[in-house]
Amino acid sequence: MPLFIVTGCYSTTAAKGMIADPSDREVAAQAIMEAAGGKLHSFYVTTGETDWMAITEFDDGADLVPALLVIGASGAVSNVKTVRAYTGAEFKAAQEKAGK
Repeated sequence: MPLFIVTGCYSTTAAKGMIADPSDREVAAQAIMEAAGGKLHSFYVTTGETDWMAITEFDDGADLVPALLVIGASGAVSNVKTVRAYTGAEFKAAQEKAGK
């Protein structure tokens, strides 16, 4: 199944909520991805341009969209971006196909 890397930033309101009531954000991310029919492989809090990164697996990119809509509608995050990730084997197969 395709892998997708999703990144985003926490809103000020979300940050205040996490300070007032700390929670495991990986558990929350996992619940959202599973509810949309996907799988969360890993979740990281990051520094730099974004505050978090999730590596997810979905049958299709369109299957990920409902999860992204829920995340965005929550108001807890902004600047959500998604990229398709390819394994080394998938990329090698693409190279071989390009050579034909």
